[in-house]
Amino acid sequence: MGHAPPTVFSTIRVERELSLRAVLTGAVLGILLTPSNVYAGLKIGWSFNMSIIALLVGCALWQGLAGGRKGLPAWSLHESNINQTVASAAASIVSGGLVAPIPAYTLLTGHQLDPVPMMAWVFSVSFLGIWIAWYLRPTLLADPNLKFPEGIATLETLQQIYSQGREAMARIKVLFSAALLSALVKWIDVFAWTIPRWSPTPTLERLTFTADPSLMLIGFGSIIGIRVGLTLLFGAALAWGGLAPRLIDHALVVLAPNASGPQFAALVEWLLWPGVSLMVCATLTSLAVRLLQAHRRLPADLKANRTPSPQIRFSPWPASGLLLSIALIVPLQVLLFAIDWWMALLSIPLAVCLAVVAARVVGATGIAPIGAIGKLSQLSFGLIAPGQVTINLMSANTAGGAAGQSTDLMNDFKVGQAIGATPHKQLIAQCIGIFIGSVFGVLVYLMLIPDPQALLLTEQWPAPAVATWKAVAETLTQGLQALSPEIRYAIATGSFIGVLLGALDSLLPQRLARWLPSTAALGLAFILPASISMMMGLGAVLTWLVSCRWPSVTERFAITAAAGLIAGESILGVGASFWEMLRAL
Repeated sequence: MGHAPPTVFSTIRVERELSLRAVLTGAVLGILLTPSNVYAGLKIGWSFNMSIIALLVGCALWQGLAGGRKGLPAWSLHESNINQTVASAAASIVSGGLVAPIPAYTLLTGHQLDPVPMMAWVFSVSFLGIWIAWYLRPTLLADPNLKFPEGIATLETLQQIYSQGREAMARIKVLFSAALLSALVKWIDVFAWTIPRWSPTPTLERLTFTADPSLMLIGFGSIIGIRVGLTLLFGAALAWGGLAPRLIDHALVVLAPNASGPQFAALVEWLLWPGVSLMVCATLTSLAVRLLQAHRRLPADLKANRTPSPQIRFSPWPASGLLLSIALIVPLQVLLFAIDWWMALLSIPLAVCLAVVAARVVGATGIAPIGAIGKLSQLSFGLIAPGQVTINLMSANTAGGAAGQSTDLMNDFKVGQAIGATPHKQLIAQCIGIFIGSVFGVLVYLMLIPDPQALLLTEQWPAPAVATWKAVAETLTQGLQALSPEIRYAIATGSFIGVLLGALDSLLPQRLARWLPSTAALGLAFILPASISMMMGLGAVLTWLVSCRWPSVTERFAITAAAGLIAGESILGVGASFWEMLRAL
């Protein structure tokens, strides 16, 4: 099937756009989808763009109502866009720190933010990212080298919905069927009958090699693809099947006498160091090489394209929004974390620079380097303010949160440009979304993790992003001399492999680079229990096998079914945690 050009809807006259029903639909979907990303972030350290899910559900709801009631206005193309903008903004709120620096701050300092201050902090760093995106919009959208693949995927879904309504309804049925199945399995496991975590031997069980009955993990595997899935399987075998037994045999990790069951917490305290080093060095090396390549190509591009690039214009209205975001972030750093004023102010230009880098990377590749941006900002503050954990985490959080929302809104702007949407209405929708996400995201996080010290970095809540931020902060504040020689050797080895793989990934032709292991997945396998990596790898392999036999089926329904599996289990998992909390009162 051929795809319509990006400007296919640009001549449509805008009738209804920022309507009440579009905003309310996006708000409700944001409330339902935000727990999925919080849950996923604490389980596997990843979150997902919810734009396409919001498009499908919103269209199914309102087109169905319009078909059954005379006089009800049709659900317009631009209302669909506002709906997905609000919902995806709410769901992407996890980039504001909820599943990484904020829990790491609690683990290292013992201080847990109260709900309202936490909501204000998450909102403020996300609010800064929105205004950065506003000023980047004219320049980045005019750059022909920046395709914004996620935005294009959302646009193509929008085109299919309005050209083939029957196809959209078929996908909705698959989405809800998968969600119900996933929720049913989770309900049986939690409320009716605990499904056994089977393992072939007690030794393998101790090393976390168990079969986790999670359809959500199968869904994640369907999304990540065969390369990442196989890398997770290889990484789990290397870390938990190869390195972990040697750590125990050589007493580098001492387990409790007669320890039974998975010993994740004890082993991950050692394994996270090589894993984090590999991920951070690979990502930063790849980012540096790509930026260097872009810089070298820039003069030729300017000669080839003599049309002047749009300039960033600081008009009074957006400038007031940017100043308001700064007026929120700087005092909050001072009041909540006792960070010096000058250090808090210094986080703003760093956040702007790194958000620009993230937006360009997303525009070129579709992959948001939020993890790398966070680590780079941690390294920067480690040099500026050595030995200060709070500054290292929370000032760096400013850059990561701003970059996350900036990239999300840039994808929405790409869709809006193609369909002739009004940019400032999209910006308003994004602001509404982050407000909703801040409130409900924080409530869900506090409900799931009432005691971070006891619950995080366990087999139930591995929280790999938290482990990464915590490890980097500890290293930069205490110094490598505080670690054992064996761990330092593991860090050096992981860093070398990360630099090598990151450079090869950027320098090799794409046809060769795709055969390299995914560095993000390889490092992540050292931090996740082997059971999670196994189930995600299984999902990737199953989806690949189905695509080999029935490619058209996977193209139409694989992502939709995976999204349903993720949403069903995560939403019921959040509900189960809420139920347990009520029972304990």
